[in-house]
Amino acid sequence: MKPVTVSVDVPQPREQVYEYIDVLGNHEGFTDHFLLDWELSGPASGVGAKARMRVKTPGRDDWLDMEVIEADPPRSTTEESVSAKGRRRTRGTYRLEPLPDGGTHIIFELAWIEAPPMERIASPLTRSTVRRANAKALQRLADTLAEQAGGR
Repeated sequence: MKPVTVSVDVPQPREQVYEYIDVLGNHEGFTDHFLLDWELSGPASGVGAKARMRVKTPGRDDWLDMEVIEADPPRSTTEESVSAKGRRRTRGTYRLEPLPDGGTHIIFELAWIEAPPMERIASPLTRSTVRRANAKALQRLADTLAEQAGGR
């Protein structure tokens, strides 16, 4: 399946954005519209940070195990996840590019390493659903960063 890429621009500098997304537990606040019941383990940030959460889906619970596998401060961070009882493996990468005005262009790409047969068959629907959820997550991240900036 082709990867899904979404992006958003924020006024905060790249280092500040990286500092926030590097803490895996912070992701719960902007992804809890589709990832629920987070449990964290390992270090709070950087390579080795882990989380287990439930994917909000109709029907049966689908648990997802995520681990940060690469960190290149302040440019990128990459996480891999396993779900669907081991039949789905994905790799999510946040890339942070500085904007000329001092802000940051945040790009999130989700790539499937393995996918269950039904997801591959329904690839356009799967990708559309994932794109929508991830675009909403990035907008929520932008809103969270704006709230933090307002509180400083």
